[in-house]
Amino acid sequence: MIPRGAALRVVGDVHGDAHGFAAAVATDRFVVQLGDLTDGGPEPAATLTAMFALLDAGRGLFLLGNHDLKLARALAGRNVRTDTGLHATLAQLDPRLRARAVAEIARAPAWLRHGDAFFVHAAFHTAMLDRPPPPFGSRAEGLLARALFGETTGRTQPDGFPERSLRWVDRIPPGLTVYCGHDRRSTDGRPLTLRGAGGGAAVFLDTGAGKGGHLAWIDLPAGPAR
Repeated sequence: MIPRGAALRVVGDVHGDAHGFAAAVATDRFVVQLGDLTDGGPEPAATLTAMFALLDAGRGLFLLGNHDLKLARALAGRNVRTDTGLHATLAQLDPRLRARAVAEIARAPAWLRHGDAFFVHAAFHTAMLDRPPPPFGSRAEGLLARALFGETTGRTQPDGFPERSLRWVDRIPPGLTVYCGHDRRSTDGRPLTLRGAGGGAAVFLDTGAGKGGHLAWIDLPAGPAR
């Protein structure tokens, strides 16, 4: 899915920040967007349109995020919460864009390895190295739940959302770097890199786009493995 030898630009959660996303994709690099294209920011329709233009040009892809899945479920008529920005997203989508969103979200991978880089929306598990993502429509459990929602502790935070652990970072194999979003872990507005006890690393690229922060991305060099 990623052209061999391509230089990459890895883009964090967009959440409807179309202005930031336009800046991020103004590149000749192949764009890997880590999921959560909509909900939160003012221009989800423009964000989707820009992402689909990248797909049409063969210049990028996006991973399945929990908000992307929620959008697809809502468009399919499923009963989902709309108080996390989804209501505003749905109001902006015309029938053509709704149909395109359903089709593209169904094709988005939940995780993807490319050489020594591993891309996933929320969190990694070593079993992902040996198994392809499940087909779209699978129950969000097991590895898929880890990819979309992270490693939860079973406790609830004061904001009402599940508490998530970073223990999985210590289980990243040596030489592998996991690029993910979902959790806003940075404290200085820049992507946060954590080194794990197992020798691998995780780079967190959600810096709050569409939710009071800004959009972040990181460039990876071209190489034979990428």
